[in-house]
Amino acid sequence: MSLDWQDLELPPGFRMDFREKTGSTNDDVRSAANAGAVKGLVIVAGKQESGRGRRGAAWVCPPGEGLAFSVLLRPRENKALWPRLSLAAGLAVAEAIERLGPLAEVKWPNDVWVGGRKIAGILVEAGDDFVVIGIGINVGVKEFPLELADSATSLALECGEAPELSAVLLLVLERLQVWSAKIGGGFEELLRGFRVRCALTGKAVRLLAADGALSGTVAGIGDGGELLVETPNGVRRLVQADEVRITG
Repeated sequence: MSLDWQDLELPPGFRMDFREKTGSTNDDVRSAANAGAVKGLVIVAGKQESGRGRRGAAWVCPPGEGLAFSVLLRPRENKALWPRLSLAAGLAVAEAIERLGPLAEVKWPNDVWVGGRKIAGILVEAGDDFVVIGIGINVGVKEFPLELADSATSLALECGEAPELSAVLLLVLERLQVWSAKIGGGFEELLRGFRVRCALTGKAVRLLAADGALSGTVAGIGDGGELLVETPNGVRRLVQADEVRITG
């Protein structure tokens, strides 16, 4: 890439560490945090060889076509509120994408969709006194493997051309700075923004909860950011779930 990432001016409070090749930016930021790095560290990978999503699922980010980066935060809020950073990150990415053109939705808890197709994934991992937010965005990808062709999209496909990776990064960081500050005071505003963009509200879903598989209709997002699912046995309030699939 012609861009000199190291000279890129980030929003106040952030600082850049660009790596041509690495295993996982989340692992890199975690190591830096454990070594005493201050909040605002942003590690961007030109090529990420061991990127992952939730539960260790692989995340493939083609060099020059995808944007893979992780951000170090050290929240002052009570640790019980840290899971709200997943909502903040999802909303930040969705808003950044919308500023580039396409309308974006958040598929609770960790994906961003455009037109029902995944355009970005988010992985939030916490340490003792820090949080790592990993984000992968399909930017310049124009062709996906056959198994992803119907479920994935990119900014290049949605906008007609790919924006600069640096421009996408700056937009996400700008919005992340806003929303990550609202997981305590200001959470109602964050929640309103997330609810507007929730891709699952009103949809029939099947998912894997802590006590097993669950089917129902999503009633919305609760006051704590949890997923509300109407089932034959009543409304379930889910703080976390896996394999959330829309069935109707």
